Amino acid sequence: MYEDLLCERLSELRTQKGVSARDMSLSLGQSPGYINKIENKKSLPSMTVFFYICDYFHINPKDFFDETLSNPAMLDELMSELKTLNGEQLSHILAIVKGLKK
Repeated sequence: MYEDLLCERLSELRTQKGVSARDMSLSLGQSPGYINKIENKKSLPSMTVFFYICDYFHINPKDFFDETLSNPAMLDELMSELKTLNGEQLSHILAIVKGLKK
C-alpha cells in the first residue's frame, strides 16, 4: 500500500516540478533510469535516497506522503513569506484566500 503511494506521489511531485525522470535521477546522483524504476514499482529508494528526494522537492517526509497537499513546495514557500508579514497584511491575505474559495 505505502509502496504504491510512494511511487504515485513521486510521479505527481516530479510532474508538478516539470522535470523528467531522467533529469531527476541524475540530479540525485543516480543512474538515468533510477526514478523511472521507482515510479514503475520495480524498485524502492533507500531511506537515504528518500530523504534526498524530499530535499530535491524542498519538502519534508511528512508532506511527501500528505496527499491533501497538491503543491507542498509552493505551500512551504508561501508559509515562509507569510511569516514575514504583520497582522494587517495577514488579514488582507486571509480575506483574499477566503474570496478565492467562494
